[in-house]
Amino acid sequence: MGRAFEIRRGAKEKRWGKMSKLFPKLGKSITMAAKEGGDDPEMNAKLRAAIATARAENMPKDNIDKAIARATAKDAVSYTEINYEGKGPHGVLIWVECATDNNTRTFSNIRTVFNKNGGGLLPTGGLEFMFTRKSVVKFKKPEDKDLEEIELELIDHGLEEMEDLGEEVVVLGDFTSFGSLSKAVEELGLELTKAAPERIANNSAEFSEEQITEIEVLIDKLEDDEDVQNVFTNIA
Repeated sequence: MGRAFEIRRGAKEKRWGKMSKLFPKLGKSITMAAKEGGDDPEMNAKLRAAIATARAENMPKDNIDKAIARATAKDAVSYTEINYEGKGPHGVLIWVECATDNNTRTFSNIRTVFNKNGGGLLPTGGLEFMFTRKSVVKFKKPEDKDLEEIELELIDHGLEEMEDLGEEVVVLGDFTSFGSLSKAVEELGLELTKAAPERIANNSAEFSEEQITEIEVLIDKLEDDEDVQNVFTNIA
């Protein structure tokens, strides 16, 4: 994933917020989590994490409540999670996670974006062993707690790696430890800013600034699609 990509991704998320594109994506994540595991955040770790991420992006409480309510509404839309794997300019590997109510539309849109921006889709499973699914939990760096003590506490809950990013701290763990790890962060009194499974490249690749600029055109187009929830690459 790489620090540079995290910074770029963060900047993109802020742009989404200003363009009112981030909230619908966050709302869809909340609705799907509530439909999957129930509408009680105390009993549903995935929903609790989705709500925490939405709050960190300043999503209004009313929007969050409506997203939860949509999960049990009589006319609730059923979303299917579907992944697309592809290559972009200069051979960059790209994994796209989508949530859609129309697979045909989503496939057509994603394929078009790849084809028009120097890339192409790969057969399903083509990148399966190139990325590893990890639990990624972020929290605001505390002023009154020692990070080493926090790290020791979280090891028992699945922590594999922790990195101080300055204002935030990011924790990586095995995918199966997501619920335990995110809950442990909350129980330590830390302010959760994001908690979600992510796909991290097993082997990252270096690209020049000029190449990354070209690659970002494709990534931005993918992220702008309403059905796309996440885009992961092997950029170092």
